[in-house]
Amino acid sequence: MADRKIDPLVLRRMFEEGKTYREIATYFNVTISGVQQAAEKMGLRRQTVSHKKYIPWTVDVEHRQTGPITNLRNLSKVAQGQQVPLAKLNTGLRWATRLYEDGLDIDYDRTIGFYERPANEDNWHIKMVLKDVGEALKPSQSQ
Repeated sequence: MADRKIDPLVLRRMFEEGKTYREIATYFNVTISGVQQAAEKMGLRRQTVSHKKYIPWTVDVEHRQTGPITNLRNLSKVAQGQQVPLAKLNTGLRWATRLYEDGLDIDYDRTIGFYERPANEDNWHIKMVLKDVGEALKPSQSQ
């Protein structure tokens, strides 16, 4: 059984740090399935996130790995309480902050992909993203 090789305390710590099943499996030299089974037995659940609020467009396959969607995906994770590597967070924040400071927004068209356009103050997507990320990064008031 693969889960006999997995230290439950280390598994819990890695799980809470947001490590992927693949990263955990590599660490313990077991299968991804073994990690999933061990996590399930311990009652560990991944927080599921939906990126629909932050990526509201239906994005064609050829645009799914571009800079804008990668930045939006990382910022979405942070806004929803997940951790991303600091370098990815900083890249996303620099990108979104530049747009905001320049009065620009991001939009999407299936024929050309993502593009920048002048922001509409009443429906400013990047402003909303930055606001949600900022709220998520604020220290908890209960500390």
